[in-house]
Amino acid sequence: MNDSKVIVALDFSSIDETEVFLKKIKGQNCKVKVGKELFTNEGPNIVKLIQQYGFETFLDLKFHDIPNTVSRAIKASCNLGVWMVNVHASGGGQMMLAAREAVESSSHKPLLIAVTILTSFDNSSYQELGFKNKLQEQIAYLALMSEKSGMDGIVCSANDVPSIKPLVREKFQFITPGIRVANSDDDQKRVATPENAISNGSNYLVIGRPITLSDDPATMIDKINLSIN
Repeated sequence: MNDSKVIVALDFSSIDETEVFLKKIKGQNCKVKVGKELFTNEGPNIVKLIQQYGFETFLDLKFHDIPNTVSRAIKASCNLGVWMVNVHASGGGQMMLAAREAVESSSHKPLLIAVTILTSFDNSSYQELGFKNKLQEQIAYLALMSEKSGMDGIVCSANDVPSIKPLVREKFQFITPGIRVANSDDDQKRVATPENAISNGSNYLVIGRPITLSDDPATMIDKINLSIN
């Protein structure tokens, strides 16, 4: 198990594209994330390929369904031997408790985390959802419900960590997407640099395009690890 705080988002559509990239970063101190597109196209075989290259996998499928369905999906994820798996906190406490029970009944127990509010939302787009709480209030509310429901941590913006961290137990984990090495215009609204995210208290940084689109992704991973260590 490596100790890197960097999780590389494998935002590819096929197993072939993914393997080309994995060969470029083989041996690097990082973990990797598999999302909906790649897993839908390739299924469990993509996780098996990643394991062959020696990387731990964050299976980022954001389960959100009735408790029994989520429980079965989490159980299947555990059987894949992934390092981390997630659900949507807005699925509710009973759903998260069912996910927790599924992990505890499995021989392999990945980290189980909950997504609060996606980092693609800003205050304006969040208001369209119709929640009575303000954006930051809702993130904190979902974070506390996640902890109460037995989650190991949450996914949130690095900018949300300082206000939530004092409210939860010491070992509660913060996984933060929207990490940008330099300012860029894209679909993430609540972003931070790797250094700022770690300073704010993030435990793991999900980084996609700054690494996957780099001419030398291995060197980029090295630079990021150096900057946050």
